[in-house]
Amino acid sequence: MAGTEITITAADGGSFMGYLATPAGGKGPGIVVIQEIFGVNKVMRDLTDGYAAAGYVALCPDLFWRQEPGIQITDQSEAEWKRAFELFQGFDVDKGMADVASTIAHLRRTSGCSGKVGTVGYCLGGRLAYLAAARTDADASAGYYGVYLQEHLDEAKKITKPLLLHMAEKDQFAPPEVREQVVAALKGNPHTTIHVYPGMDHAFARVGGAHYDKAAADLANRRTADFFTAALR
Repeated sequence: MAGTEITITAADGGSFMGYLATPAGGKGPGIVVIQEIFGVNKVMRDLTDGYAAAGYVALCPDLFWRQEPGIQITDQSEAEWKRAFELFQGFDVDKGMADVASTIAHLRRTSGCSGKVGTVGYCLGGRLAYLAAARTDADASAGYYGVYLQEHLDEAKKITKPLLLHMAEKDQFAPPEVREQVVAALKGNPHTTIHVYPGMDHAFARVGGAHYDKAAADLANRRTADFFTAALR
């Protein structure tokens, strides 16, 4: 079942689009699906539909709306990569996190949502899922190959709800020394779980991407499914 585009109100004024997909039964916990650097494109919409098929009320917000609303590009051409990196570099993380918080609040109020809401993010979204665990009232957060986590390790002490991180051993955007910093910062926090995927590069779970690996993606996705079942149901 295809989702629908809805409008979310920003805390500081204005509004932005969110792609909402609901489960066949109409009810379930909520999951905010946080985009990569390509906008709310087919990959993100398919992921959102997938979470809905698994029984969640899933909502993917357009976090690039402050720069250019409605971005839907792919990872298939050099020009699109260039535009994606421009959007990433122009992205205001603090305002983006405020928009994630607004999305969580919107989803809690959405018809059919049980009131429990988790977040799951990929790439840029993986960074924001980590920050959602530290800065928002999300009930659980999962991040796939988050970038620049080392810039936010001072916030690790604020994580008091379940956080699951999937990290690629050979992530070109998060080299081993960065991964070690993240692991060290979260060591001892009983709320966090980190899985490292041997031999994998960034975006190993992006279907159709250059580094997609079905076995690693399936394992990560199973772990995420079990994680949200335990935390949200």
